[in-house]
Amino acid sequence: MKIITENRAAYFEYFIEEKYEAGIALDGGEVKSIRQGNVNLKDSFCFVRGYDVWLKNAHIAVYDRAGAYNTKDSKRDRRLLLHKREISKIVGKINERGYTLVPLKLYFKDALIKAELGLCKGKHTYDKKQSLAERDLKRQTAREIKEYYQ
Repeated sequence: MKIITENRAAYFEYFIEEKYEAGIALDGGEVKSIRQGNVNLKDSFCFVRGYDVWLKNAHIAVYDRAGAYNTKDSKRDRRLLLHKREISKIVGKINERGYTLVPLKLYFKDALIKAELGLCKGKHTYDKKQSLAERDLKRQTAREIKEYYQ
C-alpha cells in the first residue's frame, strides 16, 4: 500500500471514530495526475445524496498532457464506491449523532486508487490546544533522548 496523499488537517480538526475504505470513480486523466502526485485533500469533505457518497472539494489537477477534450474542473464532485450497508450505516450516524464524513488519505491498493474515509466528530478549541501541547512534549522528549545518547 503506497500512500499518495494524507489529510493531516483532518487529524487535527476531528476525533476519528471509524474508518472506511472506498473506491473512487475517476477519469483517465485524473488517474494519471494522481499518479504524478497532483492531488490535495485539504478542505475536502464527503456528503451523501440518495444512495451515493460524493467527495467534494478534493483538488486533482488537470493532467497537463491531456488533449483539448479533457478539460474537466479540478474540484468537481467525485463519486465514492461503497457497499449499500456501509452507506446506510454512515447515513444513520451522520443524521443521528452529528458525525462528519472526511477523507483521510488516498492510496494505491494493487493497481486501484482507494480513499480512506473517517467518520469524525469535531474537536473544540481546548482539545486542539491539548493535542498541540502533547505534540510539543513528544518532540521535546525525543530531542532530549537524542542529545542524551550522543
